[in-house]
Amino acid sequence: MSGRIELPSGLVTFMFTDIEGSTRLARMLGETYRNVLGAHRAVLRGVFDDFGGVELLTEGDSFFVAFSNADAAVAACVEAQRRLSAHDWPRHDAVPRVRMGLHTGRAVPVGQEYASAEVHRAARVSAAAHGGQVLCSEATALAVTATYAAVTGGSTGAAAAATLATVDLLDLGAFRLRGFDDDERLFQVMAPGLEREFPRPRTAEAPRHNLPAEHTPFVGRRAELAELAGLISHHRLVTVVGPGGSGKTRLTHAVAEQLLPAYPGGVWTIDAASAAKGLPHALAAALGLRPEPGRPMIDTLVEECAERRMLVVLQTCDAAPALTATLAHRLLSRCRRLDVLATARAPLALAGETVWRIPPLVPADAFALLRDRAAAAQGGRPGDGDPQLARLAARLEGSPLAIQLAAARLRLLPAEQLARRLDDPLGALDNDAAGDGRHASLANNLAWSYRTLGRRAAELLRRLAVFAGPVDLTTVEWYDPDALSALSELADKSLVEVTPGPRYRLSEQVRAYALRRLAATGDERAARDRHLTWSLHTLDRVTRDTDEQARTLSLTDLSPYVAEWQAALRWAAEIGDVAAGLRLAAALDPWWREHGETGEGRELLAALYQRLPADVPAPELATAYLVHAGLTTDRAEQSHYLAVAEATAGTEPELTTRIRVARLTLGGDDPGAAEQDCREAIAVAERAGVPNAAFPAVLSLAELLWRRDALTEAAELLAAARHLEAARPEDRGRRAVDWLLGMVALRRGDLVAAHDHLAVALRSRLRHGFRGGAADAVAAIAVRCVLGGDPATAAVLFGGAEAARGARRTASFGAFWSVQQALLRATLGDAAFDAAYADGAGIGFDRIVAMALAVEHPDLENGAARFAQIVR
Repeated sequence: MSGRIELPSGLVTFMFTDIEGSTRLARMLGETYRNVLGAHRAVLRGVFDDFGGVELLTEGDSFFVAFSNADAAVAACVEAQRRLSAHDWPRHDAVPRVRMGLHTGRAVPVGQEYASAEVHRAARVSAAAHGGQVLCSEATALAVTATYAAVTGGSTGAAAAATLATVDLLDLGAFRLRGFDDDERLFQVMAPGLEREFPRPRTAEAPRHNLPAEHTPFVGRRAELAELAGLISHHRLVTVVGPGGSGKTRLTHAVAEQLLPAYPGGVWTIDAASAAKGLPHALAAALGLRPEPGRPMIDTLVEECAERRMLVVLQTCDAAPALTATLAHRLLSRCRRLDVLATARAPLALAGETVWRIPPLVPADAFALLRDRAAAAQGGRPGDGDPQLARLAARLEGSPLAIQLAAARLRLLPAEQLARRLDDPLGALDNDAAGDGRHASLANNLAWSYRTLGRRAAELLRRLAVFAGPVDLTTVEWYDPDALSALSELADKSLVEVTPGPRYRLSEQVRAYALRRLAATGDERAARDRHLTWSLHTLDRVTRDTDEQARTLSLTDLSPYVAEWQAALRWAAEIGDVAAGLRLAAALDPWWREHGETGEGRELLAALYQRLPADVPAPELATAYLVHAGLTTDRAEQSHYLAVAEATAGTEPELTTRIRVARLTLGGDDPGAAEQDCREAIAVAERAGVPNAAFPAVLSLAELLWRRDALTEAAELLAAARHLEAARPEDRGRRAVDWLLGMVALRRGDLVAAHDHLAVALRSRLRHGFRGGAADAVAAIAVRCVLGGDPATAAVLFGGAEAARGARRTASFGAFWSVQQALLRATLGDAAFDAAYADGAGIGFDRIVAMALAVEHPDLENGAARFAQIVR
């Protein structure tokens, strides 16, 4: 510039502009850049003239302009951006993107320049802008008025007023400008014809993270926070892997916030699911970077991050796994001080990756989260009590998404009713109007993962859904010998949980979704029939040795398969093979009796009867009727099914004997008649050549003899019955002979024999899973302690035996226990007895059993009379 010009004085608005990426643009255009630069200058100078701006300096692609009025300055910026956009540039990628910054402050010119800090502040505001963006300071925003035309008048004022009528100022928040110690609130000038969407302002000391402000408190996960923070401090790439809705994003945000002091270059999070322009552009926007003409954004990112100590959090990597892995690899390879924390449903499969699987919420955290979210969903008003919420939380498998959905559902149903509906979690928790978001419902969340599966993995998932619980690799390969690859894919994508063993488990939510997919494909019947076949296969494997000899019945051995057999039996009762269902019902009989599930057993048997084909073998059907009779305490129902069993059995001697022995339970109250019935049943079995079938009658007769003090006869009868018990696999594990010999010895006062027999019975019953029988053995050992002079231990053992969950006490000895406890109470006194009894009830059955087995063996020198020669 030449000649003197009049500079504004007093309250002055300063404008700085330059072309973003001008160096690269000049290199790309070559000689053409001169024409682009000249046109850019001409457009801006025309605007300055129209709005009264005084050009102080131009250098390269930049301008420094002063205005005496903030309104005119803002209007000039808006008009300049519009004219630049409307100009006919030589190439579409040669459009200069001009950033503009305004600041208003007191300044007095000295000669032909200003010496004021306000000029530097204006320059820093401009440096924070992006190409195509207009930023102004809070001072300029406050100085802008709608009265420019009235104050200034003339054509310039009118033009500015017309432009300002369409202008809005968007408050971007407070920022720290380079070189200034105070915060500066920046505003974006918004107007028709101007771009609206920009990354955050670029300041030298901008905010150090873009972590979101959470709407709800972070609940629990303290151990996981500490563990994950420790991993990040030792590994450059940590991937948090887990099923959708398990809380990966929330946990990583919490740990990233905790780690902010360790990363001076900041913590920046992006979500692959919402990165519409691609991951590099999303990260660049978080960092305040704009694209440079002719340069890949990844190169711009690498240059910016090369020496910064920073943490990049990549969320939802499974939305674009290949692109996410590429970005992480490039950043880690070129930026030596940068760490990456990723979340996904499957690992990224990069070298050096540390995979950390997020566990379900522990019960205490699940309860706390449900209580917090339920209170929020119900407007802070008290709803269900803590016990009801705790039971509901226990059914939600530690899934934060399920807990959130359950909390919302509590506006409609009480916790107790909702918990009862969770056999189908999708039906109980999902809302048809929830929308398409992947976290809007359990079905949406699972569909997100299911869509990524290969054909074989999807097929295997549907097949596994018919299993009631975890399966081992042998089972998976029984279905498909080449299933290992598909199983690996399911585990990697967090649809199958690998548990110790190893065993492979589907959550209730995954199982419910997979069952729906199975039904939709039309393959459900084939899959469930295959599961029924597998159940029979495992039944044979568990109950028979390799030489086809029957194994000792052990509920402990059956327990891993019971849920599967019951699921297969339900299918058989509904649609499947009835004969197979009858076999499973017979196998489940002892489990139902021991665990108080007799009602379910009767219902399933009744459903099987409704579908009986004509070719069901008579022995199997008669056995089912016999099982049914044993599952009920109703005498009329017992009598009916025993009669039907007898009519169906024909002349098969063992089966008819078993039915006759079962009829003993229908006897009256006459002990003498009951004894006679037992003796006749034993004799009939011996004549038919099936003495083993009468073993239950032998035990019943021994109990009757014990009750009338015929102890010698009872002992002899039991001694002779040992070979019968040994020949019956279904009874060997109960050691009923030892149990009754122990009761006989107690009645005789022979503590040595009682101790020996009862300890044998207790160990065997415990080992084979007969918890009710074990509780009876503990009670008998309590009597042994009473007789042995240890009343305190006896009271504790009685309390533990009575409190044993699922224990079925032997009715024949109920009066005996009551008498012994009454004597014990009289010895100890009410207070001491009640305290010891309560202690036993509260310490748990395992500890009670250990205490019973630890009771000291009687001193053999006390002269106790033994009858080992009789019973051995």
